[in-house]
Amino acid sequence: MTADEFQISGSTAVVTGSSSGIGRAIVERFADQGLDVVVTSRSMENVEPVAAAIDERSGGDALPIECDITDWAAIEALVEETTETFGPIDIWVNNAGASFVAPFEEVSENGWQTIVDINLNGAFNCTRIVGEQMRENDGGTIVNVSSVAARDGAPRMIHYAAAKAGLNKLTWTLANEWAEYDIRINGVMPGLVATEGLESQEGIVADDIDRTSVDREIGLPDEIATVTQFLASPAASYIQGQTIVAEGTPRIPRTSLHGD
Repeated sequence: MTADEFQISGSTAVVTGSSSGIGRAIVERFADQGLDVVVTSRSMENVEPVAAAIDERSGGDALPIECDITDWAAIEALVEETTETFGPIDIWVNNAGASFVAPFEEVSENGWQTIVDINLNGAFNCTRIVGEQMRENDGGTIVNVSSVAARDGAPRMIHYAAAKAGLNKLTWTLANEWAEYDIRINGVMPGLVATEGLESQEGIVADDIDRTSVDREIGLPDEIATVTQFLASPAASYIQGQTIVAEGTPRIPRTSLHGD
């Protein structure tokens, strides 16, 4: 293996939910690698500054597109505009997500549906639409951004945990179905990451995280971008259907030597 196997230049990538946080880190990393990228979220006001900042850096070009991933027609329009501008899509990252905190008995039918629509159904919509193009163009790569909540559960965020668990099984099962089309499908399952959301909820700022420390349970968006780059690169050629956990120090319950 050489360092070149980790390079993914010369491709076109779309990252949903890429106006901030993990999505922004991924789309910036891809552009730095030389990819032409689409920056997309539900608000053009949010994606335009990110695309403009990318265009000021050396690397690939950025195209801002407003898109609601729960809207099938909007995704089709995004794929069409991307293809007309950059050519066929080689890499698609299903990163867009949302949640809110509430005990199960206070989660309304609409609240449940909204979170499942964004975190699971949105990935289904995008994958169905871009997958048609990838099958016609001899393959591609899809990376799904999940959460450790899918594995561990998340009290007061059961809607989010359930949706992400479904996303993990979508990754696993579809990787089997679409392997014959040379489409690689994998995922990344982050733990706590110092995004704008975590800062607003917990007051944890990315600048306070010591990346050199091994013993920590909070990561940085750029660290998730690194895992995503690996999964999108030729270095991950023998990885299919896997969701890689990136959460720092394992959370192991403490027990006494006598087991009591």
